[in-house]
Order: sequence, then structure tokens, then C-alpha cells
Amino acid sequence: MSTTLTLKNIPALVYERLKMSARINRRSLNSEAIVCLETVLVATGNQPAERLARARALRAGLAPRFAAADIDALKREGRA
Repeated sequence: MSTTLTLKNIPALVYERLKMSARINRRSLNSEAIVCLETVLVATGNQPAERLARARALRAGLAPRFAAADIDALKREGRA
């Protein structure tokens, strides 16, 4: 069941950014506000441990381009 919410005294900057975001995403102002609220308030089920595990899995699937020693050497070279 949907509920209606009326917002008052929205700061001009927030309103303009919401309006711009709605235009960019081709949504109504109302739909954009709902998406913004859902993004912040509704749990995605993506807990920090899950995100970390996914990041590690993605990293493991990448071919290493540089060895750690090469990276350290490049860092030192850039500081000279």
C-alpha cells in the first residue's frame, strides 16, 4: 500500500539537485525522490562482509599487471 508524503521547506539547493537528477535519469520529481530515499533508507542486503568478499573475488579474477616490487620501485621513482 502506498502512502503520500508532503515535504515542506526543502532547501533550494536540494530541490535544484533533485530536479536535475530527475531530468538526467528521465524520471518525475516524485519518482526521483523515492529512488533517493530508497537508496539511503532501504537495506540492500549487501552487508560489508559481502561487499568485501565480492571485491576480493573480483580482484582474484584479474590478471596481475605489476609485481609488488615493481609498484614500490615506481612509487620511489615518482618521489625523486
